[in-house]
Amino acid sequence: MNQTNNRDTIIVRTSVIGIIANVFLAGFKVAAGLLAHSIAIVMDAVNNLSDALSSLITIIATKLAAKMPDAEHPFGYGRIEYLSATVISVIVLYAGVTALVESVKSILHPELPDYSPVTLIIVAVGVIVKIVLGRYVQSVGEKVNSDSLVASGADASNDAIISSATLVAAILYMTLHISVEAYLAAVISIVIIKAGLEMLKDTLSEILGERIDPELSHHIKKAVIAHPKVLGAYDLFLHNYGPDKYRGSIHVEVEDVMTAEEIDVMTRDIQQQVIKDYGVILETIGIYSHNTRHEDVIEIRKRVIQILRQFEDVKQFHGFYVNQEEHLIQFDIVIGFESDNRLDIYEQVYNEVSEAFPDYALRIALDDDVSD
Repeated sequence: MNQTNNRDTIIVRTSVIGIIANVFLAGFKVAAGLLAHSIAIVMDAVNNLSDALSSLITIIATKLAAKMPDAEHPFGYGRIEYLSATVISVIVLYAGVTALVESVKSILHPELPDYSPVTLIIVAVGVIVKIVLGRYVQSVGEKVNSDSLVASGADASNDAIISSATLVAAILYMTLHISVEAYLAAVISIVIIKAGLEMLKDTLSEILGERIDPELSHHIKKAVIAHPKVLGAYDLFLHNYGPDKYRGSIHVEVEDVMTAEEIDVMTRDIQQQVIKDYGVILETIGIYSHNTRHEDVIEIRKRVIQILRQFEDVKQFHGFYVNQEEHLIQFDIVIGFESDNRLDIYEQVYNEVSEAFPDYALRIALDDDVSD
């Protein structure tokens, strides 16, 4: 069984466990809530049912995401997992809004609960089950990099807090005859809505495209630089086509005396090493040529570096090359996104270098700060 199939099996198995646990909990809580006339317990049961539905969606999405690439979707169906996480977020939001509406109705038209020891036992067992289930599902989700499982696990942990509050409310009523049922149900609803919004925000952020994980970026660049022919690695771009499914490109700096044959061997070696170690496909490896045949180029490089050090927002400088025959200086600079005037800084850099070397034409590229 390959790694992808093993991951899918783990996700499905964990989701099935979640469905079974939540369906049983919901059934017992609905019965207990109706018998005790407790809106809080009934809302807690509704939340369990939404969790079961979320797990079912996770299973369906995992199966769909495992489909092989085809002509219509040559990069596969991995991003379906992000869409499923979005659907789960919307379901949680819907459950929260519905619960809030019912809670407000109960506040306006209160009905006194009728708790029993059996009711308390059911709610207490529910708390324990949710704590264990939440930790288990979330840890598995982090292990296999499944946003849907992580979201479900976090939601289950929140449910444990909600159920605990319901238990406290029941004890308060049985001992002090203080009914906070409807108000507690409203609080539970707000907690559910908040969790749904946070889940939706995180998922949409991934769909929009996030910065490459710094640890992954550092590892890949380290692996590339380890090749004896590589002088530097820059401009790492990775596109995510589902959890742990990356394709991208990188630029490497090499000596200008390398032949096409040597470059071909080098790039193939790098691609094989990166996909072997990190499962990342580097579809393109661009080449920066490093001057080795002109001594005066070293002095030009030093002067350019001195100029760039005046600008704190210039985070990186690479791809430096001087074409003596055409009197052309070219290099790339990276200006951090935290700067509010990236284009102004670029213009200042251009003008400073131009003044320092009036006899040379300039080709300065402004790179985006997409990876560490």
